[in-house]
Amino acid sequence: MTLVELLIAMSIASLVLIAVGCLSLYVCRSYAALANYSDLDQASQHALDSMSRDIRQTMGLIGYNTNGGQQTLVFSNWDGTHLTYTWTPASRELVRKETGQADTVLLTQCDSLFFDLSQRNPSNNFTFYPISGTNTAKLVDITWTCSRQILQAKVNTESVQTAKIVIRN
Repeated sequence: MTLVELLIAMSIASLVLIAVGCLSLYVCRSYAALANYSDLDQASQHALDSMSRDIRQTMGLIGYNTNGGQQTLVFSNWDGTHLTYTWTPASRELVRKETGQADTVLLTQCDSLFFDLSQRNPSNNFTFYPISGTNTAKLVDITWTCSRQILQAKVNTESVQTAKIVIRN
């Protein structure tokens, strides 16, 4: 084997190894993205199911705060306890608090979350009337966006586009 043949063989082998390395990196990132999407979907579905079940069973809304970045809703349960949902931009978490129970983190790495409160009866064009006070709130419209990272870069995002929950009392 001559030196020229050896250099050509090493060049071809290097190109093949670089191609395999790039393909491996792409496959690993794709699997990580799939895992992230699965995690995002599962977390969003769990949060939405939990919030829908709990909010529908409350007596009504007794307090809300949607300014200053932090979003908070406080509901009164039939047994006199309070149910609170709080999203804080600094921690990027949606937390469920109920009197006498441990706090539950429903969403993590939540980039934005908005609560919109309305009356139950829609207008002629199917938009809902804004509330005049906590006693008229019958519809909670929730929108959030969560994300996950791969190698410290925000790659995956998922949003729940307007989940409307009706208070059934």
